[in-house]
Amino acid sequence: MAEQISSARAEARTVRIAPRKARLVVDLIRGKSVAEALAILKFTPKAASPIVEKVLRSAVANAEHNYDLESANLYVSEAYVNEGATLKRFRPRAKGSASPIMKRTSHVVVVVSELND
Repeated sequence: MAEQISSARAEARTVRIAPRKARLVVDLIRGKSVAEALAILKFTPKAASPIVEKVLRSAVANAEHNYDLESANLYVSEAYVNEGATLKRFRPRAKGSASPIMKRTSHVVVVVSELND
């Protein structure tokens, strides 16, 4: 008998936002139901909110389409942000010197699971 998979994941790689800023948003939705998480993201005034919302909606779509899970029974079981590649740029400074600018990127991962009733 095949084992029933009760979770689905989605990730956005190399997103142009610093991981530290994205983690503030991801921490708000971890452990919440999908409907509640979407409501939180809609009204959170952070630049990472639309990015995390898009990944969450993708994870829900994966759960519905690939694993035949009901979206009403889903919750955010895992949500984390890892550091991606850093774009290194330099800013000219006084006396011919230069200062580095680190443009950080993130890998956003959201896993949704079915509630066990």
